Amino acid sequence: MARRLRPVDIGFVATAPVRLVFAREVSASPDLVFGALAEDVPSWTQWFSAVTLARATDGGAGREIRLRGGTRFEETVLVAKEPEVYAYRVDTTNAPGARALVEEWRLAPRGTGTQVQWTFAADGTAAFRFVLGLARAGVGRAFRDAVTSLDRHLGDEGGK
Repeated sequence: MARRLRPVDIGFVATAPVRLVFAREVSASPDLVFGALAEDVPSWTQWFSAVTLARATDGGAGREIRLRGGTRFEETVLVAKEPEVYAYRVDTTNAPGARALVEEWRLAPRGTGTQVQWTFAADGTAAFRFVLGLARAGVGRAFRDAVTSLDRHLGDEGGK
């Protein structure tokens, strides 16, 4: 059953009780990475293996995401500052124990490529926070795999 989460703003990324932060360099330019994240939302299913459905809603102001295993998210885009930052808040989810979630993608030029930093900021029940702590290594691996796949996807597709 989907539940409404606390409506937090972008400042939550810095103050959340749980913050998982990961970074990786890719060869694609910030413009191409930003386009894949923010403008070509359906392509997430091609490069992020956990995502089974991704679609923009409300003319791009929101997103609907489904993950393997049945977790669902309805999200609001908080920041879409090309090519530097893309962030969204989860408004409703069926993930147990979650109270507030924001994900932020920061992109910075590195040579001819991009430094991609992803922050998963969350609050929830004590059990939810504990499980996220235990899951840190697996979440980091999923991020690295996804960003590596995204870089390959952008190279293969020329960004489109």
